[in-house]
Amino acid sequence: MLAAAVAAGAAYRYLQPERKAAVPGETVSVSLGDIEENVTAQGKLEPKEYVDVGAQVTGQLQKIYVKIGDDVRAGQLLAQIDPRIYAARVAADEANIKNLQAQLAGQQAQVVFAQQQYDRNRELLQSQGVSVQDFQNSEFTLKNAKATAAAIQAQIEQVESTLNGDKTNLGFTKIFASMDGTMVDQKAREGQTLNANQTTPTILQLAKLDTMTVRAQVAEADVMRLSRDMAVYFTTLGSGERRWQGKVRQILPTPEVINNVVLYNVLVDVDNRDRQLMTGMSTQMFFVLGKAEQVPLLPVNALGQRLRGEDQGRGQAYKVKLVSGADVQEKTVHIGLRTRRFAQVLDGLALGDRVQANSDNGDKAKNRRKDPLPGGGVPRL
Repeated sequence: MLAAAVAAGAAYRYLQPERKAAVPGETVSVSLGDIEENVTAQGKLEPKEYVDVGAQVTGQLQKIYVKIGDDVRAGQLLAQIDPRIYAARVAADEANIKNLQAQLAGQQAQVVFAQQQYDRNRELLQSQGVSVQDFQNSEFTLKNAKATAAAIQAQIEQVESTLNGDKTNLGFTKIFASMDGTMVDQKAREGQTLNANQTTPTILQLAKLDTMTVRAQVAEADVMRLSRDMAVYFTTLGSGERRWQGKVRQILPTPEVINNVVLYNVLVDVDNRDRQLMTGMSTQMFFVLGKAEQVPLLPVNALGQRLRGEDQGRGQAYKVKLVSGADVQEKTVHIGLRTRRFAQVLDGLALGDRVQANSDNGDKAKNRRKDPLPGGGVPRL
């Protein structure tokens, strides 16, 4: 009798339709939290406005009047190059001009005398007081005197032009600040000979440090998700919990290729009136694609098959397995913002619903956490 009952029970279980058993693995629940989707990148800080101050003339650098870290005003004297050679050229030009002016004065007297002779001979020619030959000689002498005077005048103008150039070069021996700023770097030392014949030698660098620019390098897979004026924040090494806020100023169209990786430079301006940020600092950038506070969130390892044909509005459709007691039901949900760990539930699930976790997705998520990728903000739960 007992054996018959056992056999009957086994047969009953074999013939019944198969039911989805209770979830053998982990389940996760839908809960409220904050989420932020972003693109991450590395960046370097540099001044937004800076200028390399160089020498326009060749000579020995006699004096530098400022030190690194000094604040300067536009028009302030920064450095002095030995002016003696250029001062001598100016003096020579001025002496040459005086000489030519004296020659011009003498020649102008010759013009006046020649004009008088010409006028007298022209009157005498009418009464045949002079020969035609004498009249023609006086005419030639007048024209020649005027031409010589014009040539001397042209020489004076040429030397005056040279004098202006030499005075300009003499002025270039004094180097003035072209803008308000801070001296951040010094490239040359006092006593050094600067050669400006081929390239402009840099003496020092001025920068405005109240506003800094982060030059972030964004991968080509993410740069199309960014836009001008997009909100962004960043941290620096040693900054602790402090975040600096800014906006995207410009996305440069020409990329840099580093080890066959295409990277685009994105410029972000940030206020630095407290002077905490310095040139060359490394930054971790977070470009904010979207964020939401106290919304239903689901761990991404609970998302199943992607259902592209069922997307609607701003939501992406996924298949999930809703767990209710011992039953498992497949449902379609629409997801909004998404990070490496969590996804915003737009519809299809309610708070407290438990969903079967996908072990494969969980393993992939673990692997992604080992190799951080752009776009991985972490919500505050």
